[in-house]
Amino acid sequence: MNHVDPDAIRAGQRRALAKAITLVESQRPEDREASQSLLNTLLPHTGRSIRIGITGVPGVGKSTFIEAFGLYLLEQGHRVAVLAVDPSSPIAGGSILGDKTRMEELSRQDKAFIRPSPAGSALGGVALKTRESMLLCEAAGFDVVLVETVGVGQSEHQVAAMVDFFLVLMLPGGGDELQGIKKGIIELADAIVINKADGASESLANITQRHYAGALSLLKHPGFWQPDVKTCSALKNQGIDAVWEMILEFQEEALTLGFIESKRSDQNLAWMRQLIDELLRARIREHPEVKTALPVLENSVREASITPLAAATEIVRLGHT
Repeated sequence: MNHVDPDAIRAGQRRALAKAITLVESQRPEDREASQSLLNTLLPHTGRSIRIGITGVPGVGKSTFIEAFGLYLLEQGHRVAVLAVDPSSPIAGGSILGDKTRMEELSRQDKAFIRPSPAGSALGGVALKTRESMLLCEAAGFDVVLVETVGVGQSEHQVAAMVDFFLVLMLPGGGDELQGIKKGIIELADAIVINKADGASESLANITQRHYAGALSLLKHPGFWQPDVKTCSALKNQGIDAVWEMILEFQEEALTLGFIESKRSDQNLAWMRQLIDELLRARIREHPEVKTALPVLENSVREASITPLAAATEIVRLGHT
């Protein structure tokens, strides 16, 4: 892959940024070395954005919300990058390829950048690519980075572990819908936004807002921030400004308290430890003796003739010989 000029990225050239992200996503060893060198060069110019994770139940209007939110931020003078995470889509299938068509107006703006992060089984998977893409976007001068989770389940936890503020979109509805939401996702939320609060659904959205506010008050949330519940209509462009004002309030208080710096430091350390585990596993798997012994040991575990711990201990021993 051709060399990527870090100065072109810092100048905000979107083509250079796209090329750099492609370099980061490459699984070729020489590209991985080049991408790490590029990232180390750009690292002093990163970290100056507010990182916002956005997830939502199917049909909640996530793309409509992100586009309306992104366009509003551009009007406020910001530069906005949108990164999509879809661990359920191994090559680039699923819905993430449609981002530029789903956010057609936003994608045409000079001060916006939209990029899907294809999943894969390579080191770090989708989270590594998204984290590093986020750093590249920051180096290119994007001061708001939106990380959208397209998948469900583990992707929410991955994204919450790489952003400053985690926003969960919900539909108007109460009772059964409230019971059906995973408690773990709500515990991750710094805010819940009830979308589609317009027309006949507006009164239901207000009722839902009160339900979620009650549910959040019962949960322990780490840190200084008490999660809030807002309503909005992305389609009608209503309530978007209130969502941003809430995030600004969070950011101002978090920066004053040193919370964001501390949180990012903890996230980086946790990420480093995860990568150490992955690197060690990858190295062991590639060891010739392990490749020979693994199928035999797996079969022994399957037949219960050896304990899983004994088999794992042998694999680790062979991997370090």
